[in-house]
Amino acid sequence: MTITDPLFLVGFMGSGKTTIGALLAEALRIPFVDLDDDIETATGRTIADIFSNDGEARFRDLEHQALLARLSGCCVVALGGGAYTFERNRDALRGRGRAIWLDCPFETALRRVAGFEHRPLARDPEKFKSLFDARHAEYAKADVRVPIESDDPHVTVRDILEALR
Repeated sequence: MTITDPLFLVGFMGSGKTTIGALLAEALRIPFVDLDDDIETATGRTIADIFSNDGEARFRDLEHQALLARLSGCCVVALGGGAYTFERNRDALRGRGRAIWLDCPFETALRRVAGFEHRPLARDPEKFKSLFDARHAEYAKADVRVPIESDDPHVTVRDILEALR
């Protein structure tokens, strides 16, 4: 399979965007990029620090700038959990590659992020559930939906490759 445009992995925290993205890029023999890593490298700060000290609005601006920088070239890009929920980001992606939604069940996402302090939006379970529910409709706007039915990321990579054929 030949990929000429970027593939953007979208989905909730804990859906496996980074893990699956790296494996998918390896399978396709193209580069992998984690948008959060781009932001941390550009700012010299952690995502949690940006959220805590500058606020979510500033983080979202940095995220949008990082996304714009990744719209060309053939690569797999893991977006942060909220990036695709913003219309300006979806508009920027339109026609520039394919958005692939890793549709992960809530219980799986919660289990996967439990205890990770570097996830500022996952600290309160009730807010986490509310955020999960609120973002669902936005993720559903992706070009491709891939249900996460296994904790084995290789299974999901296989499912993505099948969906792209």
